[in-house]
Amino acid sequence: MWDTSKDYRILVAMKSQEDFLNIIQTASFRGTWNKKATIEEAKQMQSAFQSLKYSYLEGESLTESEDVKTLEEHARRIIGFLGGDDWNHKFMEGAPKEEKVKTESNIAKVQFFLNTILGLKNRLSYGPINDPIISIDIRVGEIMSVMKHPKADNLMMCNVNLSNRAVKIVTNDNNVKENNKVGVSLLPPQSFLEEVSEGMFLGMDGNILKDVQGELGENPKGIPMESLNETRNLIDAYLDK
Repeated sequence: MWDTSKDYRILVAMKSQEDFLNIIQTASFRGTWNKKATIEEAKQMQSAFQSLKYSYLEGESLTESEDVKTLEEHARRIIGFLGGDDWNHKFMEGAPKEEKVKTESNIAKVQFFLNTILGLKNRLSYGPINDPIISIDIRVGEIMSVMKHPKADNLMMCNVNLSNRAVKIVTNDNNVKENNKVGVSLLPPQSFLEEVSEGMFLGMDGNILKDVQGELGENPKGIPMESLNETRNLIDAYLDK
């Protein structure tokens, strides 16, 4: 019997829902969206989370459970209440100049929540694994552009192609270049001097892996286990907040 009460995938999903509620209750997104319905839909997820956390199921019984289906349905309805599939672009376009930084950060955090919920079934399908890295997505990406952080000479900002979408990653590796094929941990977004980072590159000893094997947007292949250590630490820290 698998102890789902300690499953990192479920715990991170629950924490992302808590963070989402905190953001959405105070967010001043500009545009046409139903704030009240969004908040209510997110609150209704709590009962499904509690049931899932203490279900002690595993395998197909877990991935095909009504609780997982219910959480996915809530997430899809939230997307509708936010304004549809392009909600994030609409909010950025509607944000006044003085609110662009905060809006971008909030959008990234909302996106992390939605991706976490909608990808939960797939992560649970890996079976009973007690490892923090199983709770988030780790993908192969290709760096499309690199520029210096406008407020920190030791940081670089990278736009990264993950096949189905692009993300922004802030890194302290000044040797990153366009076309580097990298491993990306899609972690809870953080801001570094007003620039949001949607994750981190896999690496060791201060250097990122720049020739990662695998298809864009898929799980990386043959990466050193040590390159996952910092991701593990950051997930544990996220849950401890």
